[in-house]
Amino acid sequence: MINSQVYSFDPQNKPVREIRPGETLTFETMDCFSNEIKREDQLTTAFDYNQANPAAGPVFLTGAEPGDILTAEIQKIEIADQGVVTTLPGIGPLADATEIRTKVLKINDGWTEFNGLRMPVRPMVGVIGVAPAQEPVACGYPGAHGGNLDCKLMGVGVKAYFPVRTPGALFQLGDIHAVMGDGELCGTGLEIAGRVTVTVGLIKNKALDWPALETRDKWYVMASDLDYTRALTAVNRQMLALISGAYGWDATDVYFYLSLWGDLEVNQGCQPCPIPMILRLGVPKRSDISLI
Repeated sequence: MINSQVYSFDPQNKPVREIRPGETLTFETMDCFSNEIKREDQLTTAFDYNQANPAAGPVFLTGAEPGDILTAEIQKIEIADQGVVTTLPGIGPLADATEIRTKVLKINDGWTEFNGLRMPVRPMVGVIGVAPAQEPVACGYPGAHGGNLDCKLMGVGVKAYFPVRTPGALFQLGDIHAVMGDGELCGTGLEIAGRVTVTVGLIKNKALDWPALETRDKWYVMASDLDYTRALTAVNRQMLALISGAYGWDATDVYFYLSLWGDLEVNQGCQPCPIPMILRLGVPKRSDISLI
């Protein structure tokens, strides 16, 4: 069980365990508020944001070197029996029309209830990735290393891919959401503690600039930036590189294909927000060729 918590993705973080490719291990995680907000009278205005978005780990992957890809296949997510959804000061498109509030939602047999409306629980991992090459990045922020990707698809059965930037990769994860919609519009999902079981693998000598995700039927790449156009360009260029390399198409044919059959989606876009928005771009899987 990996239960040591860190608050940044940092090449100087000391690994809590060394693993080999193919090992399966379980991470015990706190919620994004370090389990400090548990009641509806506790508001985010009193929270110390230096303690936000803790991640369990990191672990050192034997053989991982810059220029490789770390893979993480999510096998199981177990969650606590309650979580919180909150508004955050000045965050999101309706911040000026709403108040700071905390709601506690209970989990019961795979369901939760909001104002009398039943919602199915769909646990996903918000923070996941590897250490950047040099400067540390707080766990609340996304980047080319992964980090706070807030992708609602990052659940059981998916396989995530991260570009290794430092020896051993230093893989870590946290920030489970029991329920979250695309965009995470008020800045939080149903934030909850839990455990995540992952099989970690390694692909040697494979180029990747931004994180990728493989679901049952699609390939996705994810990119982030405070500016929408820069994020859009980055996510398209990463998909262009993968499709060109795998399918042998030139850039213009890839461009046609992405306009015909690519889906641009939003992981997190609760602007205004100091955290960059995260976009994902998906294409259907082919049975004959793998993108990665």
